[in-house]
Amino acid sequence: MTDIFENTILCKNCNVKMHPANFAKNGFLLRALVCDKCNEKIIHPNDEAEYNRFVDLKNRDFRVKMRLVGNSYAVSIPKEIVSFMHEQSKIMDDMVKLCFEDFGKLSLNFQNQDDNPNNARFIKAREYKVMKNNKPVLHFKQFLDSANPKNNKALIIKKLDKDK
Repeated sequence: MTDIFENTILCKNCNVKMHPANFAKNGFLLRALVCDKCNEKIIHPNDEAEYNRFVDLKNRDFRVKMRLVGNSYAVSIPKEIVSFMHEQSKIMDDMVKLCFEDFGKLSLNFQNQDDNPNNARFIKAREYKVMKNNKPVLHFKQFLDSANPKNNKALIIKKLDKDK
């Protein structure tokens, strides 16, 4: 089966041949066609579907169990996440990076820092909800900029009383 982007595609607005381009969005490299005249963009349907699947997984909260296994603790990773990551690259039996990112937050990284060519800039926004005894205690957002660390900040959105 041939790829739709292997054919000549004309812009719907100005009837000019569109040229291939790549766009980076949240760590994804999306293939696209761009019109030089009116800047109309068409994202490859497969790339867009994969990106939308990532966004759906990212917006979900998973409740997982932590178990004692020997002298270590094990956390189960939901099958949806593993199958998505497995489609991206082979991760089974590979070493992953685990770091204590912040108070009450661990981070699992499946990519090496060497996978970031040319030291690309990463801008991230994260939202945290701190829970204690199944009750919200704190709600804040964190902004990270790899190129300008001085712009990194955390904003407290809502600090909840402990008495409630």
